[in-house]
Amino acid sequence: MNICLYGGTFDPPHNGHLEIAGQCRRQFNIDRVYFIPAFLAPHKTDVTITAVSHRLAMLKSALQPYSGFNISEIEIKRQGISYSIDTILAMKHEFRLNRKEIFFLIGTDSLKEFDTWREPQRILNECQVIVAGRPGYSTDSIPEKYRKKVLVLSNPLMDISSTDIRQKIRLKQPVDDLLPRQVLDYIARNKLYHI
Repeated sequence: MNICLYGGTFDPPHNGHLEIAGQCRRQFNIDRVYFIPAFLAPHKTDVTITAVSHRLAMLKSALQPYSGFNISEIEIKRQGISYSIDTILAMKHEFRLNRKEIFFLIGTDSLKEFDTWREPQRILNECQVIVAGRPGYSTDSIPEKYRKKVLVLSNPLMDISSTDIRQKIRLKQPVDDLLPRQVLDYIARNKLYHI
């Protein structure tokens, strides 16, 4: 069995997240993608994020129509700041996977700061890192030392970010084409992202 770990705050989960996960499954024959919502993200300690209960509920509703998309609450249960290497090792152990069976999905924007992550070289040694393109970051921007060590996802560059979506909601701008309908409904019901 091949699994792919897809971490993030998912605040909120949007169509770009779903599209990238789907492309991952198709391109690399992934059996299951595990979305892993962070309790606290190491690189976002200066940003206020929505309560875990809301982010988890939105993610569950977003993934409901998809087979092969799952959620792991490993980082939520761990609490505090979670580091990717710890999550990768724990998931490898839980599913008894070797390096070729576990994939870890990040964006080209994250790879640019990969050297600041905890044990970046060990991450590359323990799993197969997939890099998804992001607007404003070409795959040419992948540092030379990582180029032969990562897999590049052929994904459409969707200019969607959770930060922009939150801002649009605050400004009462439409986001209908950016979010799954069930996530939109959840946000409206719970009055999320309003000032």
